[in-house]
Order: sequence, then structure tokens, then C-alpha cells
Amino acid sequence: MKYNFFAMVNRMKLINRWALMQNTNKENIAEHSHSVAVIAHALALIGNKEFGKSYDEGRVAVLALYHDTTEVITGDMPTPVKYYNDDIKNVYKDIERVAGERLLAMLPESYKGDYEAFFEKKPEDEELWKLVKAADKISALIKCIEEYRMGNKEFEIALKAQEKKIDEINLPEVEFFKKHFLPAYYLTLDEHTK
Repeated sequence: MKYNFFAMVNRMKLINRWALMQNTNKENIAEHSHSVAVIAHALALIGNKEFGKSYDEGRVAVLALYHDTTEVITGDMPTPVKYYNDDIKNVYKDIERVAGERLLAMLPESYKGDYEAFFEKKPEDEELWKLVKAADKISALIKCIEEYRMGNKEFEIALKAQEKKIDEINLPEVEFFKKHFLPAYYLTLDEHTK
């Protein structure tokens, strides 16, 4: 028997993000998922080291790596469309659910349970998914910062909107990241190495 799951996951590099925006640097969902995993892992470490939490840093990183995998089937729907109203949002959630089921069907039966939590959120992962969602927003902000720093005015409003979204996240881990790590993303390489 042959299984297509990993070949489909490998196609994440073919799905570009920010489709409605002029980009100076294209970003695909594989690159984005790596960024989200790095940030989610950092948020979990911050929670554990600074706030006495007991997050599973490895698990949150893996959840983040797979958080957009269904887009190899659905494509990346732009946020303004995906969240235009509750009807569209609910239909898209259902489409994502079906895409997750299709991906799980591409695995041997004995592996499905190991991957199911990436496509069907489990109650025991609720706190970790909050970190993934926050990391997803931070990653989007970083993309906006990078584009705007390259002189891409197309991202000016998106940058301000993403900064506002980060300010509205009520997690101490995000506040810590925002204060201690986020400012470096606004710097040039020369400013980093001084």
C-alpha cells in the first residue's frame, strides 16, 4: 500500500501567502509554519521560565508546524475573505475540517491517531493552541515589518493592523516576547551586529 500524506505535506512550499498583496519577498505556508513553530516554541519556553507554566514546548512546536497543512488542499484564503462574516468563516472552518479528514485518510490506519490532533483540536491541547494562534499573529506581524522595511507601502496598513492585534492578545508570554524580542525585527542587519 502507498500513502500520500507526506508528499502532500511537502507541497506546503507551493502555497503562497498574502495573495492579495504585492510582496517584495514571497512567503509560502512551509516557511510561515516554520516561523510560527519557532515563535510558539519560544512562547512556551517564556511561559515556563518566566511565568511558572508547564507547557510542552516540543508539542506546541509540532502543532505549529502543522497548523496550516490543510491549505495544501484548500489553498490560502486571504484573511479579509476568510473572516468577512460568520457565514463565510463557518463554511471555511468546515472546508478545513474536510481537508484535514482527507489528509488523515492518506496515512496508514496505525498512524492516524498520531496526526489527528493537528487537524482536530483536542481539549488537552487548548492552551498550546492559544500559543500557536498568538505565534501565527506574531509571524504575520513580522512579515509586515519585513515588507514595510523594504519600502513596500502595500503593507503599511497591514503593519498597523497586525501591531494592534498583537497588543490585544492577553497572554503574558506575548507581552514578554513583544517587549524583549519583537523590537529586534524592526532593526537592520547592521543594527543587529553592533
